Amino acid sequence: MAGHEIPEPKDRKQVADPRSEPRTVEEARHACDPAFRHGVVVGFDGSTSSERALAYAIGMAGRSGSGLIIVHVANRLPTTVWAGCEPPVFVDVPDHRTEVLGLELACADYLSDVPWVLVERGGDICHELEEVGREYSADAIVVGSTHGIVGRIFGSVAGRLARRAQRPVVVIP
Repeated sequence: MAGHEIPEPKDRKQVADPRSEPRTVEEARHACDPAFRHGVVVGFDGSTSSERALAYAIGMAGRSGSGLIIVHVANRLPTTVWAGCEPPVFVDVPDHRTEVLGLELACADYLSDVPWVLVERGGDICHELEEVGREYSADAIVVGSTHGIVGRIFGSVAGRLARRAQRPVVVIP
Protein backbone atom coordinates (compact mmCIF):
# COMPACT_ATOMS: atom_id res chain seq x y z
CA MET A 1 0.00 0.00 0.00
CA ALA A 2 1.50 3.22 -1.11
CA GLY A 3 1.95 5.91 1.49
CA HIS A 4 1.61 3.58 4.50
CA GLU A 5 4.62 2.38 6.47
CA ILE A 6 4.48 -0.08 9.29
CA PRO A 7 6.55 1.28 12.16
CA GLU A 8 9.06 -1.00 13.89
CA PRO A 9 8.12 -1.81 17.48
CA LYS A 10 10.42 -0.15 20.02
CA ASP A 11 10.79 -3.30 22.13
CA ARG A 12 11.77 -5.52 19.19
CA LYS A 13 14.81 -7.67 19.91
CA GLN A 14 17.19 -8.55 17.14
CA VAL A 15 17.56 -12.33 16.89
CA ALA A 16 20.76 -12.49 14.87
CA ASP A 17 23.34 -9.96 13.86
CA PRO A 18 23.60 -10.04 10.05
CA ARG A 19 27.25 -8.92 10.28
CA SER A 20 28.23 -11.74 12.65
CA GLU A 21 30.29 -14.72 11.56
CA PRO A 22 28.55 -18.10 11.29
CA ARG A 23 29.34 -20.47 14.16
CA THR A 24 31.46 -23.55 13.69
CA VAL A 25 30.00 -27.02 14.17
CA GLU A 26 31.75 -27.36 17.54
CA GLU A 27 30.30 -24.04 18.76
CA ALA A 28 26.84 -25.04 17.55
CA ARG A 29 27.10 -28.35 19.44
CA HIS A 30 27.77 -26.53 22.69
CA ALA A 31 24.79 -24.23 22.25
CA CYS A 32 21.89 -25.69 24.18
CA ASP A 33 18.29 -24.79 24.78
CA PRO A 34 18.20 -22.23 27.62
CA ALA A 35 14.99 -23.83 28.91
CA PHE A 36 17.13 -26.72 30.14
CA ARG A 37 19.84 -24.63 31.80
CA HIS A 38 20.44 -25.81 35.37
CA GLY A 39 18.47 -28.95 34.69
CA VAL A 40 19.07 -32.51 35.80
CA VAL A 41 21.20 -34.78 33.60
CA VAL A 42 20.42 -38.51 33.73
CA GLY A 43 22.23 -41.35 32.01
CA PHE A 44 19.76 -43.73 30.39
CA ASP A 45 20.27 -46.95 28.44
CA GLY A 46 17.01 -48.78 29.10
CA SER A 47 18.44 -51.03 31.83
CA THR A 48 16.66 -51.55 35.14
CA SER A 49 19.15 -49.41 37.06
CA SER A 50 18.89 -46.59 34.51
CA GLU A 51 15.08 -46.74 34.72
CA ARG A 52 15.37 -46.25 38.49
CA ALA A 53 17.76 -43.35 37.91
CA LEU A 54 15.32 -41.84 35.41
CA ALA A 55 12.44 -42.11 37.89
CA TYR A 56 14.50 -40.35 40.57
CA ALA A 57 15.67 -37.67 38.11
CA ILE A 58 12.07 -37.00 37.04
CA GLY A 59 11.12 -36.36 40.65
CA MET A 60 14.20 -34.23 41.22
CA ALA A 61 13.53 -32.09 38.13
CA GLY A 62 9.85 -31.77 39.05
CA ARG A 63 10.64 -30.63 42.59
CA SER A 64 13.19 -28.08 41.42
CA GLY A 65 11.05 -26.87 38.49
CA SER A 66 13.82 -27.55 35.98
CA GLY A 67 14.17 -29.54 32.80
CA LEU A 68 15.41 -33.08 32.39
CA ILE A 69 18.30 -33.87 30.05
CA ILE A 70 18.26 -37.60 29.25
CA VAL A 71 21.59 -38.77 27.83
CA HIS A 72 22.13 -41.98 25.89
CA VAL A 73 25.76 -42.74 25.06
CA ALA A 74 26.08 -44.88 21.93
CA ASN A 75 28.47 -47.81 21.73
CA ARG A 76 32.06 -47.45 20.61
CA LEU A 77 34.23 -50.47 20.01
CA PRO A 78 38.03 -50.66 19.72
CA THR A 79 39.26 -51.65 16.26
CA THR A 80 42.68 -52.70 17.48
CA VAL A 81 43.95 -54.41 20.58
CA TRP A 82 45.93 -52.07 22.77
CA ALA A 83 49.47 -53.36 23.04
CA GLY A 84 50.59 -50.67 25.46
CA CYS A 85 52.37 -48.65 22.78
CA GLU A 86 49.59 -46.64 21.29
CA PRO A 87 45.96 -46.12 22.29
CA PRO A 88 43.30 -48.09 20.47
CA VAL A 89 41.31 -46.55 17.66
CA PHE A 90 37.59 -46.44 18.31
CA VAL A 91 34.85 -46.83 15.75
CA ASP A 92 31.30 -45.59 16.25
CA VAL A 93 28.90 -48.50 15.92
CA PRO A 94 25.46 -47.61 14.55
CA ASP A 95 23.21 -47.65 17.57
CA HIS A 96 19.53 -47.82 16.73
CA ARG A 97 18.80 -48.18 20.43
CA THR A 98 18.65 -44.38 20.78
CA GLU A 99 15.75 -44.22 18.32
CA VAL A 100 13.92 -46.98 20.19
CA LEU A 101 14.57 -45.29 23.56
CA GLY A 102 13.37 -41.97 22.15
CA LEU A 103 10.10 -43.51 20.97
CA GLU A 104 9.58 -45.27 24.30
CA LEU A 105 10.23 -42.05 26.20
CA ALA A 106 7.95 -40.03 23.92
CA CYS A 107 5.09 -42.43 24.66
CA ALA A 108 5.74 -42.57 28.41
CA ASP A 109 3.08 -41.00 30.62
CA TYR A 110 5.48 -40.44 33.51
CA LEU A 111 7.44 -37.84 31.49
CA SER A 112 4.43 -35.63 30.78
CA ASP A 113 4.88 -33.51 33.92
CA VAL A 114 8.43 -32.36 33.27
CA PRO A 115 10.09 -30.83 30.17
CA TRP A 116 12.73 -33.19 28.78
CA VAL A 117 15.14 -33.64 25.92
CA LEU A 118 17.01 -36.75 24.72
CA VAL A 119 20.68 -36.22 23.86
CA GLU A 120 22.70 -38.87 22.02
CA ARG A 121 26.45 -38.98 22.32
CA GLY A 122 29.19 -41.42 21.42
CA GLY A 123 32.28 -42.14 23.47
CA ASP A 124 33.20 -42.67 27.08
CA ILE A 125 30.07 -42.63 29.22
CA CYS A 126 31.61 -40.71 32.12
CA HIS A 127 33.17 -38.09 29.89
CA GLU A 128 29.99 -37.57 27.86
CA LEU A 129 27.72 -37.28 30.92
CA GLU A 130 30.06 -34.71 32.45
CA GLU A 131 30.33 -32.86 29.14
CA VAL A 132 26.53 -32.64 28.77
CA GLY A 133 26.33 -31.52 32.40
CA ARG A 134 28.83 -28.76 31.67
CA GLU A 135 27.06 -27.67 28.48
CA TYR A 136 23.71 -27.36 30.26
CA SER A 137 25.19 -26.08 33.55
CA ALA A 138 23.36 -28.95 35.19
CA ASP A 139 22.62 -28.90 38.89
CA ALA A 140 23.21 -32.67 39.17
CA ILE A 141 23.96 -35.84 37.25
CA VAL A 142 21.89 -38.92 38.12
CA VAL A 143 23.08 -42.42 37.22
CA GLY A 144 22.15 -45.96 38.15
CA SER A 145 24.60 -48.21 39.92
CA THR A 146 26.40 -51.00 38.09
CA HIS A 147 25.82 -54.55 39.28
CA GLY A 148 27.87 -57.55 38.39
CA ILE A 149 31.40 -58.56 37.70
CA VAL A 150 32.00 -56.17 34.80
CA GLY A 151 31.57 -53.17 37.11
CA ARG A 152 33.90 -54.71 39.65
CA ILE A 153 36.63 -55.41 37.10
CA PHE A 154 36.52 -52.23 35.01
CA GLY A 155 35.07 -49.88 37.59
CA SER A 156 31.52 -48.68 37.57
CA VAL A 157 30.38 -45.64 35.64
CA ALA A 158 28.92 -44.21 38.84
CA GLY A 159 32.19 -44.59 40.74
CA ARG A 160 34.34 -43.10 37.99
CA LEU A 161 31.90 -40.25 37.46
CA ALA A 162 31.68 -39.45 41.18
CA ARG A 163 35.48 -39.20 41.37
CA ARG A 164 35.92 -36.85 38.42
CA ALA A 165 32.70 -34.84 38.05
CA GLN A 166 32.60 -31.10 38.66
CA ARG A 167 28.99 -31.21 39.85
CA PRO A 168 26.96 -33.37 42.25
CA VAL A 169 26.48 -36.99 41.21
CA VAL A 170 23.51 -38.97 42.55
CA VAL A 171 23.90 -42.75 42.32
CA ILE A 172 20.65 -44.74 42.48
CA PRO A 173 20.96 -48.37 43.63
